[in-house]
Amino acid sequence: QVQVVESGGGLVQAGGSLRLSCSASGTLIGAKTMGWYRQAPGKQRELVASITNDNTANYADFVKGRFFVSRLPFKNTLFLQMNSLQPEDTGRYSCNAQFIAGPRGDYWGKGTLVTVSS
Repeated sequence: QVQVVESGGGLVQAGGSLRLSCSASGTLIGAKTMGWYRQAPGKQRELVASITNDNTANYADFVKGRFFVSRLPFKNTLFLQMNSLQPEDTGRYSCNAQFIAGPRGDYWGKGTLVTVSS
């Protein structure tokens, strides 16, 4: 059973930084893709950034140049460095791990709350 757990959220002032972490445990199989999604109050969940197991990263336009996604090699551990945070970045950030072998499927964490004050 794959379990996904996020950490690192909190309250920060506009212009500040936060680093989120995610770990997918319960399997020795590497996830094909891991990604960060966010959901702001009253809005749908949207992709923030993702990275494949060969380190190909993909970013939403609204975070390019501010957020950076990284992954530990050979581990299902994911990070999101968020810089120059703005109030519109407020939301619940959830981690997704996608497996195409072993425990096939998409696995989600419960998320971590990021609040950016103006």
